[in-house]
Amino acid sequence: MSAPALAASATAVPATAVPAGPCAMVIFGAGGDLTRRLLVPALYNLARTGLLPEHFALIGVDMAPMTPAEWAGRLRAMLESFIGSPGSESRIDALDDATWQRLVGAMATVQGDLNDQATYQRLRAALQSAAGAHGTGGNALFYLAVADRFFAPVAEQLGRAGLLAEPDGPDGHWRRLVVEKPFGHSLESARDLNRQLRSIMAERQIYRIDHFLGKETVQNILAFRFANGIFEPIWNRDRIDHVQITVAERLGVEHRGRFYEPTGALRDMVPNHVFQILAMIAMEPPGGFGAERIRDRKADVFAQLRTLSPEDAVRGQYGPGDGVAGYRAEPDVAADSGTETFVALRLGIDNWRWAGVPFYLRTGKRMSARATEVAIRFKPAPFAPFADTDLAAMPPNWLVLDVQPEERIALQFEVKRPGPAMALATAAMSFRYADWFPRLPNVGYETLIYDCMIGDQTLFQRADMVEETWRVVQPVLDAWAEGPPPHFPNYAAGQDGPDAAHRLLAADGRAWRAVPQPGKPSP
Repeated sequence: MSAPALAASATAVPATAVPAGPCAMVIFGAGGDLTRRLLVPALYNLARTGLLPEHFALIGVDMAPMTPAEWAGRLRAMLESFIGSPGSESRIDALDDATWQRLVGAMATVQGDLNDQATYQRLRAALQSAAGAHGTGGNALFYLAVADRFFAPVAEQLGRAGLLAEPDGPDGHWRRLVVEKPFGHSLESARDLNRQLRSIMAERQIYRIDHFLGKETVQNILAFRFANGIFEPIWNRDRIDHVQITVAERLGVEHRGRFYEPTGALRDMVPNHVFQILAMIAMEPPGGFGAERIRDRKADVFAQLRTLSPEDAVRGQYGPGDGVAGYRAEPDVAADSGTETFVALRLGIDNWRWAGVPFYLRTGKRMSARATEVAIRFKPAPFAPFADTDLAAMPPNWLVLDVQPEERIALQFEVKRPGPAMALATAAMSFRYADWFPRLPNVGYETLIYDCMIGDQTLFQRADMVEETWRVVQPVLDAWAEGPPPHFPNYAAGQDGPDAAHRLLAADGRAWRAVPQPGKPSP
């Protein structure tokens, strides 16, 4: 059967997802970029695919005064700007007016200072109105699309106003809080934030969101590993030489210099996005796909990650090149900034499965291409029986999982080259999502918001997981803060990091794979 025919038969299976139950979603930071660019497009896509609750209300909270009609107008303008835009993640080809009007009819706004108790009294009234007008049953999802300095104050005000209470009995309702990253800036600050939130509400009410985990290809790592018995016997230190995880960005900091200057690449990407991918690759098989079983196995990985030494970390900052300015010339960036825009790490996991297997991670801005890739290199065969074949010179076997922008899984191996001689050639088998499955409307938040509405915490971090990831990187952060300023910039825009990142692997007799380029096959 051909790939398209098989794809058709696969997609004919009815989806198991059903619309979420009644609820109101409250967005703090309703006028902000995250709301306009990602959250509301995700809600629109959920409505298009029939997963938004039938009884639903959307309440926007912002310091700036705006009517529901004004808010809806700004949101629609943003959605319309995505139509036909190749750079948009929303995948909207046309705006369905009936779907949009359904969202508009559910909208309400609350204006006020986030530190003012009166704001939360107005929010209480808006939630009560939504329960009567839209049948939300009192269920509420509070989404903190605001700067991280507001996370604890908003949660405290919600608790003080009684808006996080979950009454017992048949008339009870649920209340949940969604917290965006960054969840702390250090181990100490993450612990403090956890203590503050958990003094106000239960851990089961807290959803620490990481939009990387909303991507289909990231979630598919679990399906690929645990639904295919062919790989489990070789998914360990006996057959795997090392693992490389690359999260490369073509763009610079754009207009986010004010956020990026005190943050840097390590805080921005590693304890959340990159470590989440690592956990899916390294975790033990869970006893089932319940949320706590999966999160327990991820937590095991984080607890077993060796605390980093500064010698296992490399930082970089991009300078001018490739026709663009350097980081220090970006808006709101200091002319002598010591903030890193690139980081490479060598990590070890102290358990039986991964003992002795290094995990190399790198992430950076202004690299040669936008790509997120997991590459697993297998150990060579113990003996090559082919004439004049140098085993050490044979190309390695790679299993490559591409997350973005190309969504695929590829396996590189050796075959016989056609002809009378026994000559080897490198070949690859490649599975591309686009060849098998329809391209769904998705900005990466649809699954996560839906999971919040149905109470599934599988893709969200627990307090202990957050603290372990900061524990791993804290010594590097401390060393970089106390040590002499680095010689920045140390790589040109368009290059894949500084030379020191290549030396990090060369010291182990290894080398980075080339960052995948658009339109060019790999491995």
